[in-house]
Amino acid sequence: MTARRKAAAAAVLGVAPLVLTALATAPAAAHGSMTDPVSRVSACFAEGPESPDSAACKAAVAANGTQAFYDWNEVNIGDAAGRHKEIIPDGRLCSAGRDKYKGLDLARADWPSSPMSAGSHTFRYRATAPHRGGFELYITKEGYDPAKPLKWSDLEARPFAKVSDPVLRNGEYVFEGTVPGRSGRHLIYSIWQRTDSPEAFYTCSDVVFGGGSAGTGGSGDSGGGTQPAPAASAPTGEQIEDGAGESTVGHGGHGGDSPEETGDGTENGGGNGTKSGAADAATPSPGTEEGVAGNEPAPRGSAVPATGTANLAKTGGGSGTTMIAVGGAAALALGSVLLFTLARRRTR
Repeated sequence: MTARRKAAAAAVLGVAPLVLTALATAPAAAHGSMTDPVSRVSACFAEGPESPDSAACKAAVAANGTQAFYDWNEVNIGDAAGRHKEIIPDGRLCSAGRDKYKGLDLARADWPSSPMSAGSHTFRYRATAPHRGGFELYITKEGYDPAKPLKWSDLEARPFAKVSDPVLRNGEYVFEGTVPGRSGRHLIYSIWQRTDSPEAFYTCSDVVFGGGSAGTGGSGDSGGGTQPAPAASAPTGEQIEDGAGESTVGHGGHGGDSPEETGDGTENGGGNGTKSGAADAATPSPGTEEGVAGNEPAPRGSAVPATGTANLAKTGGGSGTTMIAVGGAAALALGSVLLFTLARRRTR
């Protein structure tokens, strides 16, 4: 091998590890959770994982630690593919069957809650990494008892709101739904199933009907009784930014955990500290709902940030996505140079 070829091969071998290091450390965002009505995990994150205010959030932290709430936007199953009822057992709907989030399944009537009334409601879902897909919202039946573990049979069989690719405004999916009449304390369960991946996300939002304050528990003849419960608050942008450094959520494989966590403390696809992302980007387009009002387009000059500056990837991405794409292309190019050099050596 000539001195020039040796130098070229050494350069390739020396730069490739640096490219791979950049890929491994590139930043990535997380996914999302319901903020109106406020989900349990969002409410506890907003209260502060280290010192929550409400008794329910304190109990949830005691059950599964603080990390679940720093990872508030990752209550997911990476390979759900619409099989929600098959793979999430009764009593574990709020955690999506994941031990990491088991505190969200605690059966109690004092979870922080949001006021709710029958009729049209504007739902909001904070999307820290938007994905193409659809939302389905279910509500508990009359007679729901919050003091008992939530079962699939506690929910109405059909969603009261269903929407595909809703509009994204200021980092939130926004869509309308018509809420059925209820009284007292109930729960709204959301399923966000991606259409560009089998991954799905789940939330439980505690709500109170009847014109009273959100701090009133119990549902008529539910047997749950009337217990004080604080009003739920969604995390602010500042709280989300401040808590990002404690989050372990990544995009590895565009997925999260199956219902069974791995035995070595890591998780499948996401939540294991891996910071990786997707290279393909596209802005979700407005969709229409089935059985509810269609979505209005985002106002000009607001709503949807430009692709490449915000997390607007079909498969999840963000500002780190470009770095990953460029780094990946560079690694492939360098590898090709090395192979070409070695091949020429063999032919001479």
